[in-house]
Amino acid sequence: MQFGIFTVGDVTTDPTNGTTPTEHERIKAMVRIALKAEEVGLDVFATGEHHNPPFVPSSPTTMLGYIAAQTSKLVLSTSTTLITTNDPVKIAEDFAMLQHLADGRVDLMMGRGNTGPVYPWFGQDIRQGIPLAIENYALLRKLWREDVVDWQGKFRTPLQGFTSTPRPLDDVPPFVWHGSIRSPEIAEQAAYYGDGFFANHIFWPKEHFQQLIAFYRQRFEHYGHGSADQAIVGLGGQAFIRPKSQDAWNEFRPYFDNAPVYGHGPSLEEFTDQTPLTVGSPQEVIDKTLTFREHFGDYQRQLFLLDHAGLPLKTVLEQLDLLGEQVVPVLRKELDAMRPAHVPDAPTHESLKAAASAAVEATV
Repeated sequence: MQFGIFTVGDVTTDPTNGTTPTEHERIKAMVRIALKAEEVGLDVFATGEHHNPPFVPSSPTTMLGYIAAQTSKLVLSTSTTLITTNDPVKIAEDFAMLQHLADGRVDLMMGRGNTGPVYPWFGQDIRQGIPLAIENYALLRKLWREDVVDWQGKFRTPLQGFTSTPRPLDDVPPFVWHGSIRSPEIAEQAAYYGDGFFANHIFWPKEHFQQLIAFYRQRFEHYGHGSADQAIVGLGGQAFIRPKSQDAWNEFRPYFDNAPVYGHGPSLEEFTDQTPLTVGSPQEVIDKTLTFREHFGDYQRQLFLLDHAGLPLKTVLEQLDLLGEQVVPVLRKELDAMRPAHVPDAPTHESLKAAASAAVEATV
């Protein structure tokens, strides 16, 4: 079981004092948060991709490469790589390069994003979002798995005798998660290829994501990748933690009430009741996170959103201390103990490399 954090990289005014970090300060804060994640024993740091204010992570591989140079164990991922508006050739090259720099500690999450105007900014039509995701990802897989590619599709110029460089490290492409909050077509795509499916269920009630994950599991089995409970599932979550529950509620409330995404809507009490957001003590975060297994089955990756809504860096680092020291060790022990032996761990470069070697030996 992998535990980690993801960031959306928002630049948001702190509602308690009116201060707004500069873009430079926010970018540096994200790096500090990633380093802290490794320090406290988390497994994964993932960054989003955005191309509009108030967000800053427009170049995920640049940031992750910088973090790779300062870490040794942390898996470096994305919480969205825009498969619809990025050229698959550039994705193939950028993430293979990052793989080499990070000695394999890389995977990525494909998604369509949540900002409609990004499509025309990059010369695409949002009405073609699903077809773009399907075609672009098919090309990306081909680029990573074939040394010389001839290809023709609907959305980009043809390729003739093209080789993407560098080649993936050890000829093992990065593992791919497909992220979606509403599209069964994306769950179907993940299942078809035997990839992971990430349900970032931070906004909607669990029942919605239970349907998507159940569909993905069913189709994963249908395509012969294993039993439904062996499908590779990741979940999002949110938490604000203090040693005393009431202190957490009092401190987080102004940030929640004024957050650009969900502020001025449901109350904090309503939101925590209907979504995975947990505000409270370490034990309360543990208890609620353990219910995710009851709702979705055994899964492989849990990422938490901690650094949003204008929370100052000092507060986020304190959250990471509590998460890494008091929450994750208990969750890791409990969830690993409940997981059946036939349910796999989250794929890593080393496990994928071993599987590829075993497949080659089986054919000799």
